[in-house]
Amino acid sequence: MVLSVASSIATSALRAAQVGMSVTSANIASADVDGYTAKTVTLTSTVAGGQGTGVSAAAIAGGVNRFLYASYLSATSDQASADTTADFTDRLQALMGSTTGSDDDSGTSVATLITNLTTAASTLSTAPDSATAKAQIVEAADNVASSLRTVATGIAALASEADGTIATDVDTVNTALASIDKFNDAITSATARGQSTADLEDQRNSALKTVATYMNIRTTSRADGGVNVYTASGTALVNSAVHSLDYGNGTVTAGGIDVTSDVTSGDIGALLTLRGTTLSEARSELDNLSSTLASTVNGALADGAASPPTTSLTGANTVAASDAFSATGSVRVALVNADGTLSTFTDVDLSACATVNDVVSSLDAIDGIEASLDDDGKLVITAEDDDLGVAIGPLDSACGDDDQSFSAYFGLNALFTGTSAADIAVDADTAADPSRLATAKLDDSLTADSLTATDVTALKTGSSDIADALLDALTADTDFASAGRLGASSSTIADYAATVVADYADRASDAATDQTTKTALTSSLANSISSQSGVNLDEETARLNDYQTLYSAAAQVVQAAKAMFDTLLEMVN
Repeated sequence: MVLSVASSIATSALRAAQVGMSVTSANIASADVDGYTAKTVTLTSTVAGGQGTGVSAAAIAGGVNRFLYASYLSATSDQASADTTADFTDRLQALMGSTTGSDDDSGTSVATLITNLTTAASTLSTAPDSATAKAQIVEAADNVASSLRTVATGIAALASEADGTIATDVDTVNTALASIDKFNDAITSATARGQSTADLEDQRNSALKTVATYMNIRTTSRADGGVNVYTASGTALVNSAVHSLDYGNGTVTAGGIDVTSDVTSGDIGALLTLRGTTLSEARSELDNLSSTLASTVNGALADGAASPPTTSLTGANTVAASDAFSATGSVRVALVNADGTLSTFTDVDLSACATVNDVVSSLDAIDGIEASLDDDGKLVITAEDDDLGVAIGPLDSACGDDDQSFSAYFGLNALFTGTSAADIAVDADTAADPSRLATAKLDDSLTADSLTATDVTALKTGSSDIADALLDALTADTDFASAGRLGASSSTIADYAATVVADYADRASDAATDQTTKTALTSSLANSISSQSGVNLDEETARLNDYQTLYSAAAQVVQAAKAMFDTLLEMVN
């Protein structure tokens, strides 16, 4: 009887040692597997009839403290958000360029290019009739416009990328949510059978980490061993069923419920903020710069005239024939010969015009002039004689609420076209022929006697009035409306451009700092989890040796008991 008990105890020890060696070997083999936690075997004594009958592997446990893991999931969401934000804002800053460069490069930003335009305007003011100076103005303006369009295109591309990535991320989250639901069912079943759920919990935790990488979540434990997953405000993602995400037009839904405002971190949260706020603000600042630059420069050139005069003038501003028109004073419309001498002129009383159509009709009624609105709603004034050019003199005209001159109101003689950074450009005709730059001026001292005289000079050339006005417009403080993160201000256009560049740089710098902070926290929590639940190879190796020793000792007892049984059998026989 004693030998039988000893043999039974030794055999149970062999089985327990085998289980321990199997679990410990699995720990060692999976030490580098992300999300794997060390498993431990709990050995308990077995008793029958009040007597010890051996030892058994009662349970295999593992996992990580759920409160610690919840903190880790939150930190994972925050770090993923910081990583994405840092990446996008860094690329946003790169789009705008720098305001400083090497010894032979003063920088690549639009602020630098506007400074170059100002320098060209300074040169023009000293030689307003210089073909070279005009060409330099046009080239510098084209460089600015091209840079603004490039940045605007880049911002649009980033927004499109964010939109597409959110859609892809939502698919990834839905796959992970389905996995969590599957593991919940498997864990519930294993718990009911009394089986270990440690490995299943590790796999479920990995799926939870995947979801947390893309969006912030919170979880609660269920009595059956499952977990419920919710958004920040409590909308269910996984409970008794999976409530999949959907995305479209900047909105994220879960089971048909709008949860966009809940998703504040993770990759999706960052992309939603970038798409809806950061990039939108950056675009608004750029548009503000572009529109103010265009209106300021165009306003300075509006009352000028090309020398030689152009056959046709097309406004840059969009209007409609039915638009109400309020003005005082008169405007002078002259037909001028190629050499700048007067052919004829007519003064139009603007106070008699109640609509834009009235203005067009008054202009079209002038002998030798055709006037109309083109398909884009731009005023077109054309000389019927191809040998003559058109020149406009502002006189005392005051149009609209801002009391603009006639030419400024309709955008005549504009250097820039477009209304935003996306479409700002140098007037195509001026780009092709810089001599069209309106640096001359219609002589406002012309009288009725001038119409009967011969060889009367109509265009004032050599005067720097218009060139000086352009330089003043670029160097004087200009009022800027609030846009993006920038409040209303007054500064030179170049300084405002530098402020926009600096704001882009500040975004990138702030994002990089936040990324460093969030990465450090995630790393710290990961280390805590590893310290608590990770595999320590030295400990596992020592534990494996202990199990091997136990196995060897138990095997020796079994061997000895067998030998004794054999001896007893021989004695009996």
